[in-house]
Amino acid sequence: MSHPVVIYDYDPRWLVIYEAEKRRVLGAIGHKVLALEHIGSTAVPGLGGKPIVDIMAGICSSKDADECVRLLQPLGYDDVTPQPDNPGWFYCLGTRTPDQRDYEYVHLHLVKFMSDHWTRYLLFRDYLQTHPAVAQQYFELKKKLASQYGADRQGYTEAKTKFIESVVVQVRRQNLSPFLNP
Repeated sequence: MSHPVVIYDYDPRWLVIYEAEKRRVLGAIGHKVLALEHIGSTAVPGLGGKPIVDIMAGICSSKDADECVRLLQPLGYDDVTPQPDNPGWFYCLGTRTPDQRDYEYVHLHLVKFMSDHWTRYLLFRDYLQTHPAVAQQYFELKKKLASQYGADRQGYTEAKTKFIESVVVQVRRQNLSPFLNP
């Protein structure tokens, strides 16, 4: 049985968890990683969310992703979900946070560097980091959806998509990101 979606207020420890996990991940697969980014709600100061620190590793190919999965297993990344239907996204790997709190996790997304998937995550994160009022709207929406969807994590995630897409479209339309002007 799936656990209900619970949205927490922002926790500054999320950045500490990211920094610690970044060192561990780069120690294991740094030779394959072109860039590593803290993404998702935990990457936006002041924005609450699920206590899951999302990290995105930009890599070259699916072959590299397969090798990374193998090299990350000793770090506890044993929850491996392939993403064959998402172009540019190879795997989502999960583990507990280093201090093993029951409710905190790290998700490591192995993504093709500079793919559309890569860029969309960064556009959304960067916009929320520089637009606190929009981040607050997103926080309120997530709390409402968590209440509405309960343990239906897929429904919760899909319900957020319209908001996320509207922000990404706005950023692209207004050319608001350095990713759009190489």
